[in-house]
Amino acid sequence: MTRRELISLLSGAAAAWPLAARAQQARPVIAFLRAGSGPVSSEESAFQKGLGETGYVEGQNVTIEYHSLDGQYDRLPTLVADLLARHVAVIAMPAFSSTPMITIAKATGGSIPIVFGVGDDPVKLGLVASLARPGGNATGINFFVGEIVTKRFALLYELVPRALRIGVMVNQNNPVATEATLTQLNETARVLGLQLQIVNAGSNREIDAAFETIAREHCDALFVGPDAFFASRRVQFATLAAHLRIPASYSNRNFPEVGGLMSYGTSLAEVFRLVGVYVGRILKGAKPAELPVVQSTKFEFVINLQTARALGIAVPPEILASADEVIE
Repeated sequence: MTRRELISLLSGAAAAWPLAARAQQARPVIAFLRAGSGPVSSEESAFQKGLGETGYVEGQNVTIEYHSLDGQYDRLPTLVADLLARHVAVIAMPAFSSTPMITIAKATGGSIPIVFGVGDDPVKLGLVASLARPGGNATGINFFVGEIVTKRFALLYELVPRALRIGVMVNQNNPVATEATLTQLNETARVLGLQLQIVNAGSNREIDAAFETIAREHCDALFVGPDAFFASRRVQFATLAAHLRIPASYSNRNFPEVGGLMSYGTSLAEVFRLVGVYVGRILKGAKPAELPVVQSTKFEFVINLQTARALGIAVPPEILASADEVIE
């Protein structure tokens, strides 16, 4: 290689480096917020699938930053301040608890588009003006949690008909969902003549302590309240419930997939996909204020038959027939 050729090659490379850097910076950045921690789940893969339906692929024309809070919601102000300072394109919160979601929405001051997945009424939470016309910087998917609490409780009671005392675990860091859950369960328990043992947990240690209380109080079964942090600790729940031999009911299929007894709730994979679609539409120029909130109506009833057998529970044929999936 001649000296002239070498200089030409280096000059070309030097010119290409700034272009590559600018191309990297030109990618819109999505801040993907997770209440818990751990590796990317199948639901987050569904989010990426939804993005792909609008033409966006992670690492090619969009960057996704995954932020895991591990239930430490006091970290939110610092996190949001950083996202605001860096002018991220969109904040995605597909399955966040209501209380911290309100905190994030207020902290952004309307300056960053937000796409949420929320189980409570987004209008009552103040996230949107109406479902048809959100009117602000936030829109997303409304999946039903509170409305199906009673049905999930009834399914647990069908599996454990001799239960008299039911433990109910809720997250005190998520007061909106906790109040809605307990309001419905108290009325249902009164009608069925059952006693409830309420336990609170907002951290890994508190989950351990709550299970110890449930065992000490001789609860016959456990109802785990719908909460994003709880979902991130599903292996911990399944392990403790199996160790203490407590039949437990959960809000989504991730729990029975790792050994939990049963779940009934909205398909989170579908919620995550729809959130991905909305994020993609916003990146293409759609305004959150004009994107109507979608109400997801896809529900799943999943039973882990192996866990049922280990607990000595004979699952009635009619319940097996009504399940969307039976894990052997």
